[in-house]
Amino acid sequence: MNEWLTAQVSEPAVLVTVAIVEGSGPREPGAKMLVTARGQHDTIGGGHLEMCAAELAREMLKSAANRRAAAGDAAAIGARLERYALGPTLGQCCGGVVHLAFEPVDASLAAVLAGLRMRRREDNWRLSAIDGAPVALLLGADGAVVAGAGRDKAGEAGAFGPAFPAVDRERGTHVLRDTAGRRWLADPCFAPRAHLVLFGAGHVGAAIVRMLGELPCTVTWVDEREDMFPASVPPNVTVEASDTPEAAVADAPAGASYLVMTHSHALDQRLCETILAREDAGWFGLIGSNTKRVQFERRMAARGLPQDRIDNMVCPIGLPGITSKLPAAIAASVCAQLLMVWEAQQIAALNAPARLAVAS
Repeated sequence: MNEWLTAQVSEPAVLVTVAIVEGSGPREPGAKMLVTARGQHDTIGGGHLEMCAAELAREMLKSAANRRAAAGDAAAIGARLERYALGPTLGQCCGGVVHLAFEPVDASLAAVLAGLRMRRREDNWRLSAIDGAPVALLLGADGAVVAGAGRDKAGEAGAFGPAFPAVDRERGTHVLRDTAGRRWLADPCFAPRAHLVLFGAGHVGAAIVRMLGELPCTVTWVDEREDMFPASVPPNVTVEASDTPEAAVADAPAGASYLVMTHSHALDQRLCETILAREDAGWFGLIGSNTKRVQFERRMAARGLPQDRIDNMVCPIGLPGITSKLPAAIAASVCAQLLMVWEAQQIAALNAPARLAVAS
């Protein structure tokens, strides 16, 4: 997930961001890729647009290197905003117009990216000057500067010159101007809203974790058996080896999704009852057959759980029509199912008047 942010890059680089999309485009505003002289991390949609963007980024890197070699000038090269007409200019069938921001990764932007890596479970905004002296700032959910630096026209470190503009928090990635007419890229970097509590570190659970490592979500992975967890997990996954896995249900945020697939039917039963006891539980899936569902339903009804909550339990899990029992196939089917749930939740969240910070 977010390869542009997590890539370990030690050479000069340019961060390319989709700033504006007019009509149809390959990726949405906010999509990014990190380009170096020898490689590329992440994608803004592929095709001719991405090729042209990578070429321009490398031209910027080469120009900066030549200037330093010729005159020893270590001054940072400025950002750029370029317009690409996909149909007339690039021959792409999307037919829209895409504006790309090109930001050389200087010390200031590197500090912003480091701050984002540390704060990836919190809401942030990137604010970068497109015109004039380089300025890259990271703002917290309250609008305070938490990372980054800039230079005014006199080159004084840490001075931002005129006050930087307030971002429009009801918009996504956009370009705005300050009172002096200077353009800025405002780029929200929000914590993933989708959170999964996954019970079970068996083959299917491990396959699901690997796939979700590439998606915009966070995962709490719970099992009693510490030795079942792999030596390393994706950065968006938190491992909890616990003798009381039910406690992870109480600790989960409101609206979280749950997947139960442990090694024990008795434990599965306890977890199901604990999850369904939460009025604010989100999507909930239990691995198993229709027969297992009927058995669990009877037991939970006998314990007094409301029938409407029992009806919300998804079992069997996965998309209809996929019957393979291979762990990777089950994982692919379940992850697709989760994506459908999370995208629906995301659409609903767009109608919310404010985006709140998410605690780490």
